[in-house]
Amino acid sequence: MERLTDESLLADPIAQFDRWMKDAEEHAKQRVPESCCLSTLGADGYPDGRIVLLKFYDARGFVFYTNYRSPKGRALDAAPRAGLTFHWPALGRQVRVVGDVVKVSSEESDAYFSTRPRGSKISAWASEQSAPVEDRPALERKHAEMEAKFQDPVPRPPHWGGYRIFPIRIEFWQDCEFRLHDRFEFVRDGADWNCSRLSP
Repeated sequence: MERLTDESLLADPIAQFDRWMKDAEEHAKQRVPESCCLSTLGADGYPDGRIVLLKFYDARGFVFYTNYRSPKGRALDAAPRAGLTFHWPALGRQVRVVGDVVKVSSEESDAYFSTRPRGSKISAWASEQSAPVEDRPALERKHAEMEAKFQDPVPRPPHWGGYRIFPIRIEFWQDCEFRLHDRFEFVRDGADWNCSRLSP
């Protein structure tokens, strides 16, 4: 297993994440490398996690898209802080991101929505994400209604768009023998990052 050393670790955690993401994308046995667990804090005080797909990342943060009226959307509006956990078992790697959350601009959401397949666009209108639904036929009827309602281009629903997590902490974890894993944590300090090696 490849080691993560003080010498091989990049000084910029976003660049390090990009290197690992590209490794995951190129690894034949690593499926859906952009999938990650989004953790939020609910109004009841309990943490809540679910898998989302990372759609974009740069120095400004990590972007995913969802229904703003979903439980995760409501949780993020009420407590705009979140964590992302990426697990790439084929490479023995994990990345944890913690940060503050803001909605991306309407222009960014429109631009991404325009790239989605028509069926996915229709589903964004048809599904009240996580709300109770009578049965599968009821959901399919709503989808058919929206299919008939919209011609191309399908507009983005006003309740659907992106969130950006602006990272304040990023941890890289590399599997090693005998559980002596390599772990490095970057903590934001203004425009800079402080990096520490952590015990496994």
